Amino acid sequence: MPRTQPPRLPGSARSLAASCAGFRLVMGLRDLPPLLLLLVDCWASVSAQAGDTPVVTTEALSSTKPAPTTFRPAVSPRPHETPRAPRPSSDLRPTPVTDVAALCVCDLSPALCDVNCCCDPDCSSVDFSVFSACSIPVVMGDSQFCSQKAAIYSLNFTADPPQRVFKLVNQINPSIFCIHITNYKPALSFINLEVPDESNFDKLMKTSDGFSTNAESDVSLTTKPDAPNTAKYEYGVHLQTSHSFLRFPSPLTSSLCTDNNPAAFLVNQAVKCTRRINLEQCTEIETLSLAYYSSPKILRVPGSGTKVPITVQSIIIQSLNKTLTRLEDTDTDVLRPLVLVEAGHDKICTNIILEVKYSLTYTNAGEIIKADVFVLLGAVSSAMVPFQQKFEIYFIQQNTKPVPLSGNPGYVVGLPLAAGFQPQKGSGIMQTTNRYGQLTLLRSTAEQDCLAIAGIRTPVLFGYNMQSGCKLRLTKAIACRLVAQKVESLLKGQGFPDYVAPFGNSQAQDVLDWVPVHFITQTSHMKDSCQLPVALAIEVKWTKYGSLLNPQAKIVNVTANLISSSFPETNSGNKRTILISTAVTFVDVSAPAEAGFRARPTINARLPFNFFFPFV
Repeated sequence: MPRTQPPRLPGSARSLAASCAGFRLVMGLRDLPPLLLLLVDCWASVSAQAGDTPVVTTEALSSTKPAPTTFRPAVSPRPHETPRAPRPSSDLRPTPVTDVAALCVCDLSPALCDVNCCCDPDCSSVDFSVFSACSIPVVMGDSQFCSQKAAIYSLNFTADPPQRVFKLVNQINPSIFCIHITNYKPALSFINLEVPDESNFDKLMKTSDGFSTNAESDVSLTTKPDAPNTAKYEYGVHLQTSHSFLRFPSPLTSSLCTDNNPAAFLVNQAVKCTRRINLEQCTEIETLSLAYYSSPKILRVPGSGTKVPITVQSIIIQSLNKTLTRLEDTDTDVLRPLVLVEAGHDKICTNIILEVKYSLTYTNAGEIIKADVFVLLGAVSSAMVPFQQKFEIYFIQQNTKPVPLSGNPGYVVGLPLAAGFQPQKGSGIMQTTNRYGQLTLLRSTAEQDCLAIAGIRTPVLFGYNMQSGCKLRLTKAIACRLVAQKVESLLKGQGFPDYVAPFGNSQAQDVLDWVPVHFITQTSHMKDSCQLPVALAIEVKWTKYGSLLNPQAKIVNVTANLISSSFPETNSGNKRTILISTAVTFVDVSAPAEAGFRARPTINARLPFNFFFPFV
């Protein structure tokens, strides 16, 4: 009876299959006990590999060499078999490409401690003491290798304060189908293929695989250097200084200030944090002085030699009783440094930074051309510790003025409505520079005199229903038509708009997107009476637009209703008081959201005419 050849095992398990070579010889025998004995002996050899004692290193970031692993000898070969030759030098385990002790996959912020990242080299023992858990407890390479290093991180909460525990162990993969060696060098890295351009397009087209290159075993891994990119700042890139990054203190895991937070390009921030210090050492803490925020010089572009100094534009001094004084001279050289004085039993540190506001000007090419800082210095006593600091940074494009918006895109509750008028057909919407004066109502005052409050208006704010009014006293000496014109202009204000922007960021040139204001006049006719406008009611209908997760407020209709009333002519010597009022109401006309489903797919398939042959 011919002997059946067993299937060929992968290269990662050949050494193990060779150590159990006797298994192939017993397959043709009918004697079951020798077969079981041989399998048990073979499995014991594998278990001996998995049971080796790994090298453990605690609280040490330097990698250690693993102890030599002792393998149990395999089953003795049969008499008719040739003993296995020793392994060649190429079968030795390769040197690890990555040092797991220095690898940290959760370190996302340079020069900043990431929360719960136990392998972050920027974290100190103080940071570890406030961690709740290790986000990445085990760092290792490819889990398919038979043996490899693994860095294990944990927290010891029984210590006071809690401490981080680090172990470097040698893990053994118990699977018999593990990778023992990696002898295919091109598989250890990615191949940088040529990108088609004008110079190499014809050459790449002539290749057999189009734009791809042949991936043979002896392929060269040398790559051409990338084309130099024009240095510029991009959104989110950290602002570089002559020594490091521009520091922007902010709270991290608590309300306490963290000074290693870098400022990012085009990322406007405004934060508040608490500073807890020892007031007796305030003169030694550099983050409390003005020089810490004004002395760095920002690089014009990343990696350049051109530096942009930070100019101090305003210095305001705050006393202990909250009195503010603005200094005329903003030269930091003549400014008094941090000074600690004693006032009786109390200690006071002066010239401490309380507020910092950066204003950076950039160009379309991503260059920083100007940097200004506005600071608030104050005196802090021992009774005020800990105290609060405010930091703000914003970016302004060159040759542009910042235009405040009422939303982006939808309206934000509490911001004014954007409105304007169209001077002629075909032109854009014209708006006043004061966005709080584009759509207004009467402002109520204590005097309640309509003629005295003429010109005093209050803006219409999105989402706020408002009502205001005044009193108008009429006499026989005043003509009815003159009073009617005066009251109508009082209700509408100067330049009542014709259009209202549907969104908070609508552009003035997109006239077709703007919502026209429907003006309605209601009158009541009586014989021998005076028709006077008494009320202006504005109704704004809006809806929720866009995604259900983040709906945006959109105005869909605006109606202004001017209500007039008839009053009899006053007799000689009599006076009449009329109440004049304005009101605005916001109505949500959003339709209830309905879940939508796509139509079921239809199957249009035809069977061949002989599908059921020979049954039909």
